[in-house]
Amino acid sequence: MENAAKVYFTSDISPEGLVKVYEALGVEAQGRVAVKISTGESSMSNHLRPELIGALVQKVNGKLVECNTAYAGSRMKTEDHIRTIADHGYNSIGGVDIMDAEGEMRIPVRDTTYMKYDIVGTHLANYDFMINLAHFKGHAMGGFGGVLKNASIGVASSNGKAYIHTNGLTEDASHLWEYILPENQDKFLECMGNAAAAVHDYFKQNGKSIVYIDVMNNMSVDCDCDGHPEQPRVKDIGILASTDPVALDKACLDLVFNHVDSDGDDAKPLQERINRQHGLHIIPYSEGIGLGTTNYELIDIDK
Repeated sequence: MENAAKVYFTSDISPEGLVKVYEALGVEAQGRVAVKISTGESSMSNHLRPELIGALVQKVNGKLVECNTAYAGSRMKTEDHIRTIADHGYNSIGGVDIMDAEGEMRIPVRDTTYMKYDIVGTHLANYDFMINLAHFKGHAMGGFGGVLKNASIGVASSNGKAYIHTNGLTEDASHLWEYILPENQDKFLECMGNAAAAVHDYFKQNGKSIVYIDVMNNMSVDCDCDGHPEQPRVKDIGILASTDPVALDKACLDLVFNHVDSDGDDAKPLQERINRQHGLHIIPYSEGIGLGTTNYELIDIDK
């Protein structure tokens, strides 16, 4: 396919499969390596487990990174987040750097219609390379969460999350819910794409780099920020990786929406969650600001 982004796929959801699909990208992690994950709200959340991701983190000599949440819970305050990280076993593979624990900074955005900048943790400056390691699943507000959400909401500081969620109306996480209105849903999705582009651009300067991985397992309609998620109704699919975040999330969405349902393997609830929140809107918007392309070639590395 002419000018198509390469998206690599394996059905092997294992430590070995994760390393293999990363290696297929042909981009060597260099310097100080951040591996961006979601640490999960509770032990019942569907976040990526340490035993799955540990081999990749150790292979690249990486540091798991996260930011505090903008909502009350087990990860809003740094001291609580540190306990949650320990409870979820991440210290066994090196622990997690909470990037906004010591403050936040602003980085440029491509589209200043709603956001004038993106607000991220100051520790982002400590890294030369990022592996955006996302768990693909549903999301109560965004419809779905993949690498675009992991780069935008995930890398934003607590106040930065509020700024994205409220399409630039407030930077104050303590007033987040006062500014979230249903009629602004598409603006919110556009701000997510815009913030994802800001992080991508940050790692495409001064010799830095970034790659993207989506793990399609335990795909509940609810995000890993939900401590009591609905049980997944669709079976695990695989792991996908690309240097293009738009192509990658689009490939995952195509696998969900083209899924052939069978007994005990039903993608409809996830499809309905995505459609209810108009979640697909982030894809053409992100392509429109030049973050990536929806034209991709899916390469099955199992064959």
